Amino acid sequence: MEKGELLYEGKAKRVYRTADPRYYLVEFKDDATAFDGKKRGVIERKGFYNNQISAYLFSLLARSGVPNHFVRVVGETQMLVRALRMFRLEVIVRNVAAGSLSKRLGIEEGTPLFRPVVEYYYKDDALGDPMVNESHIEALRLATPGQLQVMQEAALRANGILKTHLAGRDIDLVDFKLEFGVDNGEILMGDEISPDTCRFWDRDTGEKLDKDRFRRDLGGVAEAYAEVYRRLVGNTRGFGQNQ
Repeated sequence: MEKGELLYEGKAKRVYRTADPRYYLVEFKDDATAFDGKKRGVIERKGFYNNQISAYLFSLLARSGVPNHFVRVVGETQMLVRALRMFRLEVIVRNVAAGSLSKRLGIEEGTPLFRPVVEYYYKDDALGDPMVNESHIEALRLATPGQLQVMQEAALRANGILKTHLAGRDIDLVDFKLEFGVDNGEILMGDEISPDTCRFWDRDTGEKLDKDRFRRDLGGVAEAYAEVYRRLVGNTRGFGQNQ
């Protein structure tokens, strides 16, 4: 499907209209940013890996009863998705203490959490995407309590499915970010699920296989993304290309 007007360009993706108003075209970029855009770079083939990994994981979730915006892969770095009206919220699910949670609460990174923790952040680049709670969300009319409950339940269900599947590929799902939107009254998972938005650690060695390698100048960033792709998709032509 041909791309039309550019609707939005973010740090990692471009979103275009298509001839059918029900669908958008998402194009993943190789650009990488961290710390609210203060650190910038390019990761070789990141757009390809994030597109293919997201397509694979969205398809897995859809088959398991978690509805999302993914329709199909239409190119190495492009996917067709349902057009959503997005909530200005990020939903974070944490299974292991890492990143900002470790800093805020003084918990050593790598400490397993007794149960998954769900956090919400207000999407506003100028404010640095601050954390908010259910009261803030209702007061700011970012979502109704009922909508928030649907998002939380979907996020926790996705967490269980992804953790189990990734463990079978020798990957620990430490934490991940989700975004949601509405299409014809239905709340769907959107955005992406990739090494940009998840912390993936090797189950045996604890090696980071995600964007933290870029954030922390660990090196081997493109190789880490490629390794996640290899373990999940394994098809050199890309997810869905042999279907």
